[in-house]
Amino acid sequence: MAKIVNSWNEWDPLKRVIVGRPDGSQIPAPEPAWDFDAPNGGFPLGSWGLMPQEMVDAANEQVEGFVKMMEKRGITVDRVDVHPAMLAGAAVSTPDWTHPSQRGISNPRDLFLPVGNEIIEATGCMRARWYEYLALRPLFEEYFKEDPDFVWVSAPKPRLTDESYVRNFNYNYRKVWSDEEKRRRLHNWEFQLTEKEPLWDAADADRAGRDIFWQCSAVTNRAGMDWLKRYFAPKGIRIHPLTFDNHTHPWHIDCNLTLVRPGLAVYNPAWPIITENALKLFKMNDWELVPAAGPVHVYKSDLTLLGGEYTGVSWISMNTFALCPNTICVEAHETAYLEQLNKMGIEVVPVPYNDVCPFGGALHCTTLDVYREGVCEDYFPNQIPGY
Repeated sequence: MAKIVNSWNEWDPLKRVIVGRPDGSQIPAPEPAWDFDAPNGGFPLGSWGLMPQEMVDAANEQVEGFVKMMEKRGITVDRVDVHPAMLAGAAVSTPDWTHPSQRGISNPRDLFLPVGNEIIEATGCMRARWYEYLALRPLFEEYFKEDPDFVWVSAPKPRLTDESYVRNFNYNYRKVWSDEEKRRRLHNWEFQLTEKEPLWDAADADRAGRDIFWQCSAVTNRAGMDWLKRYFAPKGIRIHPLTFDNHTHPWHIDCNLTLVRPGLAVYNPAWPIITENALKLFKMNDWELVPAAGPVHVYKSDLTLLGGEYTGVSWISMNTFALCPNTICVEAHETAYLEQLNKMGIEVVPVPYNDVCPFGGALHCTTLDVYREGVCEDYFPNQIPGY
């Protein structure tokens, strides 16, 4: 029987990966977790529906190019299975609520966390993403049959009733609160989620063997962080929460911090780490923190799953994917970042992905690295008590 699942960090040599699909992606209907406003793209606030087919076709072409590149390098690529209900733009319903739309399965990273021989299904916090896990179930069933060491885990499925959300958050964020108030809330980890139940997105995680850095974001609450700490502590895995400054409604860590290889991390200088213990931990263990070169590609999309219109440069430039410690895939139009990584002695694989980004993420988001050669190592042996 084959060994299929083994993934301890973000950089070990990649042997197997799951890649998402843009098909069936939708602008979700407004909900307490977030709402979308793209009037120039045909979806003003309060409307929803399937993404235009021409955008789906353009994104698919680039995703297929990415897949073929990895397959030529001997990497096994598995693809998600888009449920017919998602392709049809069907509604989502539970005994507690009904939501008129879904979101899509372009980004498997968001809701699934590989750690060693485990894959953990995250809780998520959006009603539109309630059934997203179904797209990966056929793959996980296959893995479970073929890999006797694969451990398949699901975090407690949340109810996502109105009690899980701060009332009127979206309106206040858009219309009422000043930038100063938004930053105060950022520093205090006060976003749209209450502490009614544990909630977390897997894409808030950066894995480094025995240590996982976890962003205090708008899609992970304190209860979710507590659940993760309790779950991983008996396994000897340490969870380190950290906050980045300036971005007042942060979703996911992969545009803020990239763990490139042992001893080297790249961070977003526009949204620097402000958690002192995190900075100390890197320094105590001789990790170099390097500010990333700024984005240069100008996006001109009137429609995106990232929250509305998508124009100008974007720090999604940092959303990269490592094939091994010295080889990283970077969006092909981000020439400044490509050059910076090259100067660090890293082989950079330019991957055209600008048509994929409007579907909610780039190279790291659209992948789930289920098998990387390597074992669990301690890259941060010097620890800070209580952190």
